[in-house]
Amino acid sequence: MNKFLFSILLLASGCDTGNLKTVIDLPIDLNEVSGLTVDQENNIFWMINDSGNKSVLYGLDDKGKIIRELKIKAKNRDWEDLTTDDKGNIYIGDFGNNDNDSKALAILKISKDSLNNKSVIPEKISFNYPEQKKFPPKNNKRHFDCESFFFFQDSLYLFTKSRSSKNRGLTNLYQLPSKKGNYKAKLISSFNTCEDSDCWVTSTDINEKEDKIALLTENSVFIFSDFKGNDFFNGNVKKYDFEHSSQKESVYFKNDSILYIADEYLGIHGGNVYEFKLH
Repeated sequence: MNKFLFSILLLASGCDTGNLKTVIDLPIDLNEVSGLTVDQENNIFWMINDSGNKSVLYGLDDKGKIIRELKIKAKNRDWEDLTTDDKGNIYIGDFGNNDNDSKALAILKISKDSLNNKSVIPEKISFNYPEQKKFPPKNNKRHFDCESFFFFQDSLYLFTKSRSSKNRGLTNLYQLPSKKGNYKAKLISSFNTCEDSDCWVTSTDINEKEDKIALLTENSVFIFSDFKGNDFFNGNVKKYDFEHSSQKESVYFKNDSILYIADEYLGIHGGNVYEFKLH
């Protein structure tokens, strides 16, 4: 086989997204996308990049064109997820903690009234995990990284990402107030996705009816339903496997049967927003 034909086949295989439907090819400005939320009323996809990138909240149309850039006057220490409350305010999760040694964990609140501005000073919700005693803790106790959260009934709910050599799929559910202040996160419960690093929890979302949540990993999504109160793990769970492997970072309920999922751009792979149908 000649090199040219091999390259064409390689590119074609790299574009195979299996049961994910590509709906947006993201611009290079968002090649390290780490958070996604959608203003469906105005058809705006709000996105952020993770650490090392600009402190900017990007607004895209459904073609992938950047139509807004809101400069956030705060350091992008390790931005990892986005969520929206029932009033349209946006929250940026600055709680990435790969080495489990940070004492600067925070969530940045962006007022809905500021979303048309060129820049904004966000409200800051600082927090810590009361269960963490050392920075960093021993390897087998490194369960204090986080890439996932959503808003529910006046509170924010965080889902941690394990960095331990054991229990790699463990996620702890914590609750925080959604207003400015310095808090101790309240531990609610835990769930284990599997024992591999591919099962790390990278994003989560709750649907509009607030009766389903989606827990995203690189290769699958877990849908929880029929839960009671704010212990989202006490109901039923169904796992959906993707026929596609990439660094998936963000999930959002378009509706009860379709998810939006975004992944990072890695060479010829990723850098898209997909639709995934639940069945």
